[in-house]
Amino acid sequence: MKIRTLVIAIAIALLGVVVAMAASILHDGLSARATPNRFEIVLARNARHLAIPSNARLAQNPLLASPEDLRDARLHFADHCAICHANDGNGQTMIGSGLYPKPPDLRLPETQNLADGELFWIIENGVRFTGMPAFSNGGEHGGMQGSWKLVHFIRHLPHLTTAERIEMERYNPKGPDDRAEEQQENDFLNGATPQRKPESQDHREE
Repeated sequence: MKIRTLVIAIAIALLGVVVAMAASILHDGLSARATPNRFEIVLARNARHLAIPSNARLAQNPLLASPEDLRDARLHFADHCAICHANDGNGQTMIGSGLYPKPPDLRLPETQNLADGELFWIIENGVRFTGMPAFSNGGEHGGMQGSWKLVHFIRHLPHLTTAERIEMERYNPKGPDDRAEEQQENDFLNGATPQRKPESQDHREE
């Protein structure tokens, strides 16, 4: 009788967990605008921890944090990663704000307290069910060495200087409007005469 009661209690507890998970995942109608609740955050962090192999967590960064490597990683981050994470790692970007879950603030302890091997593994393998892709096969980060450089840069984010951030802005991807405005500024600085916009057909007929 006691065993049967225990089995029923476990079944009820598991059902409660499933219902709680379903309610959590389905809140706000699966909208990406929603903010993960506390239960989802804890569940996601534990799932991520379990997903990273123990030998990966123990891996040490084989590269020294030289100024040259940090700059390489900084400019690469600006060109490839800042579109979601922002130049300073705060995650407050147009794309980042539209993701679910939102990109973490890389400057905070939740990221900074991860081991070098964990950061490297996340860069190389991505995080399932998030907007973080895997880069190990695409070569976008310059191979394993590039990913280790990025680990150093992530460690540096809490200490990013204004000069470094301004330099990064020049390497952020630009849209057509940004490029046109940049070209106009360069033309003005070089003494070129600004081109007048053509008058409309209706205005010419008047």
